Amino acid sequence: MKRIAILGMPNTGKSTFFNRITGASSRTGNWPGVTVDLLGSKVLIGSSMVEIVDLPGIYDLHGFSEDEQVVRHFLENNSVDAVLIILNASQIERQLSLVLQIKQLGLPAMLLLNMADEAKKFGITVDAEKMADLLDLPVQLMSAKYGKGYKEARSLLERMLNESSPLRLEDLQAKLSQYDRLESEMEHVLKSTVQVPVQLSDNLTTRLDSLLLHPWLGLPLFFFVMYLTFQAIFLFGKPLQDGVAWLLDAFRHAALEPLLSALPAFAKGLLLDGIYNGLGTVATFVPIIILFFLFMAIIEDTGYLSRAAFLMDALMSRLGLDGRSFVMLLMGFGCNVPALMGTRVMRTKSLRFLTMLVIPFSLCSARLQVFIFITAAIFSQKAAPLVLFSLYLFSFAASLLTAILFKRQYKNIEPFILEVPPYRFPTLRQMLLRGWHEVRHFLNRASKFIVAGVVLVWLLTHFPAGEPPASPHTLAGMIGSLFSPLLDPIGINQQLAVALIFGFVAKEIVIGSLAVIYGIGGSGLMALMAHQLDWVEAYSFMLFTLIYTPCLSTVATLKSESKSSRFMALSLAWSLGLAWLVSFVFYQGARALGY
Repeated sequence: MKRIAILGMPNTGKSTFFNRITGASSRTGNWPGVTVDLLGSKVLIGSSMVEIVDLPGIYDLHGFSEDEQVVRHFLENNSVDAVLIILNASQIERQLSLVLQIKQLGLPAMLLLNMADEAKKFGITVDAEKMADLLDLPVQLMSAKYGKGYKEARSLLERMLNESSPLRLEDLQAKLSQYDRLESEMEHVLKSTVQVPVQLSDNLTTRLDSLLLHPWLGLPLFFFVMYLTFQAIFLFGKPLQDGVAWLLDAFRHAALEPLLSALPAFAKGLLLDGIYNGLGTVATFVPIIILFFLFMAIIEDTGYLSRAAFLMDALMSRLGLDGRSFVMLLMGFGCNVPALMGTRVMRTKSLRFLTMLVIPFSLCSARLQVFIFITAAIFSQKAAPLVLFSLYLFSFAASLLTAILFKRQYKNIEPFILEVPPYRFPTLRQMLLRGWHEVRHFLNRASKFIVAGVVLVWLLTHFPAGEPPASPHTLAGMIGSLFSPLLDPIGINQQLAVALIFGFVAKEIVIGSLAVIYGIGGSGLMALMAHQLDWVEAYSFMLFTLIYTPCLSTVATLKSESKSSRFMALSLAWSLGLAWLVSFVFYQGARALGY
């Protein structure tokens, strides 16, 4: 099977093109010589099945960041039939050097000048045919976002695959070990093919940045935008959530209960009160999770998050971090794991370690499910967005406090360079793909952690046999009693304690485990939680869930990325201790004030 590597600088649309050509049928896998997982997919191009691998965005083949080393190691250890180089057509004068480096290696290559529509708006024209002659490789102008030029690029790729043969790894390794100076050749190609106006015309990006990057208004506007996002999520998501809950409840009464009525009580209870209630309660929040990521896709793909990093850099630098660290924190809102892996772009070990120490405090999508459930059950629809927004502020506060306390131990001396893209509104296709990726991620976890978790919780709450479910004499009750001296001072009861223990495996299990512990799901569970917990206990529980030890996947990534068991232990101990302290201060303070 032939293999194609997609290569280019960050923010050039590599992922957009990869999703378009593969149809989002990607998978993660490891390759010889590479210690990290890369995205890959098998697709049919012409009459041949081809494996396409999306490599990390890099600026230079002979740089020193981990991402650049990953690309080098991949090329050195894996046979590649073609390299697709994707550049930003409006920034080609800064990116062409990468093309010349690939060309010098002798790899069969094709150049895609993406975002050609933006370059045209700036008055930049590129003579693709002449550039192809000068570089001696196929060149195609395109817009991966809108699909313009995509068919032509695919045809060129098919032709190149039929005509080219892979370079011997021995020859490639020899060429990678030595580079000649490329500046003169690059200058000749640019002067001959690219025309850039002396001054780019004023556009929407310039006008928006005058407001959104304002030194005084920029940050308040950013947090106001995030607040409006949460309001919109609850406004549109709550009716969808109620509709899914109604459908699941109706399906249980109309179909499942009659179908399983002949089973023994033990099996019926496990299937209905255990697995179905647990998974069903989690599933009711899928519409809100999808909405959250659709809105976040808009904020991220428009280029606004890059500007937030720029605005935060002055503050982050005082904490020993930089704007990239803030971007990783924002990425952690989706999942802490890719955010931790994203720190590879940082060259200094100290900056990477300090950033990895603060990322687990990001309010990830798994925690979001728990908080949406608790806020919807305990707080009014008017107060719920404010409560959720306050948890995001606590997330930032925990990260900033951690950076302040540990910045001397992990001192940062690396300069910060950030490329701010023009504003772009994502297409409907991009937003739907983003939502589908998150749903698929949820379903994958549901088939592993969540099912196993709710089954184990059900067994713990129903053994020994003959005891009332989840009573103090069951295994779950004994576990809850064991932790009572530690958790009672922060307002967390025995049932919630059991849910927290399983939340260490995966935060998605927390809601399902509560449904199993209380023996009821959906709106019934929400009503029961509202009856058993007051707002102080609920908020203390959410604070602890926000800050305490991350899931096992995050812990494993901390260990693999830092290559240090000691650093992983430090992260776990610090987050657990801080979670207890913050919850204790809040809970005892609120009770002292009479709440």
